[in-house]
Formats: sequence, C-alpha cells, structure tokens
Amino acid sequence: MQVQIQALLAAGGGRARGMERRTTGSNMGPHVEVAKPAIFNGEAGKVGGFVTTCRLYLRMKMREAMVEEQVFWILSHVQGGSVDIWKENVMEELEAGEMEYETVEEFLTVLKKEFSGGEEKSVKAAELRKIEQGGRTMEEFVQKFKRAARGSGYEGRLLMEEFKRGMNGGIRRKLMEVENSLTSIEQWYRRAMALDKNWRESRREEERLRGKKEMAGGEIQK
Repeated sequence: MQVQIQALLAAGGGRARGMERRTTGSNMGPHVEVAKPAIFNGEAGKVGGFVTTCRLYLRMKMREAMVEEQVFWILSHVQGGSVDIWKENVMEELEAGEMEYETVEEFLTVLKKEFSGGEEKSVKAAELRKIEQGGRTMEEFVQKFKRAARGSGYEGRLLMEEFKRGMNGGIRRKLMEVENSLTSIEQWYRRAMALDKNWRESRREEERLRGKKEMAGGEIQK
C-alpha cells in the first residue's frame, strides 16, 4: 500500500478513479522550510497536531497540487497498527470511485473525526485545568488559554472560572475587587490584559526612578 501511494505521488498524483482533479491555489512558499508531520499511528491525543502540521505543509508547499495528490500525501504519513486498515479502506474507496473529496480540508475533517472520538475533548479539558500564568505576561497567558479552551467543552461561567483560577493571584484579586460587570470571557481577557500591562509599566517606571535616585545618591557621595 505504501509503495502504491509513493508511485502515485511520483507520477504527479495520478487520477484516482472517480475522483476529479482540482487545484487549490498558487504555491505561496516553495523556498520556505516547513516541517513535515510525524507519522500518525491513530493515537487520539496526536490527531490534532498531525492535522495542523499537514494543513500548514500543504498550504506552504503543495497549494498547486491536486486534491487527490494531497490526500495521498497525507495517507503516506498515516501508518501503524489498526490505522493501516482504515488507510487501506480509504484507498480502496477512492480508487473504486466510491468516495471523493471536494477539498483536502474535507478529508482532514474526516480524519480528525475518525480518530479523535471523545478523547480529544478530555485531553483538552485536562490541559485547560492545568494551565497557570506563572511568569508569562497576561497576553501570553490569554493566547495559551484560548488554544487550550478550543475544543475543551468549557464555555460560559465554567470557562471564566478556569481563567480566573489560572491567572496570577495579584491580578485576580484586583479583578475580583473592582469588576462586577464582566459577563463574557472576552471581557475578562481584555480587562486582565489591561491590568497586567498597567502593572508591568508601573514596575518599569518604578525601577527607572529608583535607578535615577541611586545614581543621584552616588554623585552626592562623590
């Protein structure tokens, strides 16, 4: 099966029976180095990263390729265990004209749905519950939190509570003291980032003034 896929790719993608060739736009990055995805063996916790890496590579390196060629390229990175059975079934359906994809994104959606099941949501939820701001700026924390929240199943009040739990205590206390009207997670994001930015700017100003004062004291002693 792997030899068959490679032969199809080497021949420029070939035309899978019953599957129309379609282009997906111009090549945006022929000279840009883009990492290829690691081999995907069907593990639920890795399907999201595999799909994201495939999507990036295809957009940067294979935008001019036909849809079936992109699909075969993805399948060439799907190997091992029970996933081989799924791949073989997909190949047979494509070659028999029983299945075709209008876009490669449609195929990636099918792949992700096939292997993520309910486990991806559990993984994302567990990741969300572990996230803490730590030494990050609030803007960095918000971006990381958003990525973890996507697909976790958390929303509304529960999502806001997790956000408050993860931020540093000082900012959280200030928000709890003065904010009673924040009713959406986006409002919490914006207000927390504003407070964090103001606090950091205040710290920098205090350090600058302290430095000037120490320099002035040193001049007097001389």
